[in-house]
Amino acid sequence: MYARSTTIEAHPSSIDAGIAHVRDVVMPALEKVAGCLGVSLLVDRGSGRCIATSSWETEQAMRASAREIRPVRDQAAQTFGGSPTVDEWEIAVLHRDHPSGPGAGVRATWLTVRPDQFDRAIEFYRESVLPAIEELEGFCSASLMIDRTSWRAVSSSTFDSMAAMQRNEERARSLRTARLRDLGADQFDVGEFELAIAHLRVPELV
Repeated sequence: MYARSTTIEAHPSSIDAGIAHVRDVVMPALEKVAGCLGVSLLVDRGSGRCIATSSWETEQAMRASAREIRPVRDQAAQTFGGSPTVDEWEIAVLHRDHPSGPGAGVRATWLTVRPDQFDRAIEFYRESVLPAIEELEGFCSASLMIDRTSWRAVSSSTFDSMAAMQRNEERARSLRTARLRDLGADQFDVGEFELAIAHLRVPELV
């Protein structure tokens, strides 16, 4: 399974219009593209950072779609009032305890992984980090996406509410501190987001 993420530094006053555009225009357009499984949208109303992610059955389907969906992406970026930055990922791990609902929150942690530790880091995430994340209050699901060309990864954890995510923030920070060294990775960014659209439909990958 693969994913393409588009990050936009949106104008805060344009975020609601952008959410509506992704829901009403982008999602129907992507549903017609072969191999696309769905879309999610994360928004941080404070900073304006918004991340739209599409999921794909295969790497070939994701790459074949690039030219077709570029106008859709550019139009969405204009609606948000920002410029898009695009990343492509392999979905290495995904576990869903239960579906998320309205008001869900997502904590994303961006990592760089040492090349000689990449495969080991995936297994360590699956066997050690994921069970620890599951114990956090309000846990819904978690995923690890990787880019083997840049040695980057992003871990995302979804929680029942923004409030639950805020309450477990200290435990999550302690978990990152305790596990990152064993994971063979260095953290370079963390963000907390509202899950504005949840429609990725990625199957369990553990």
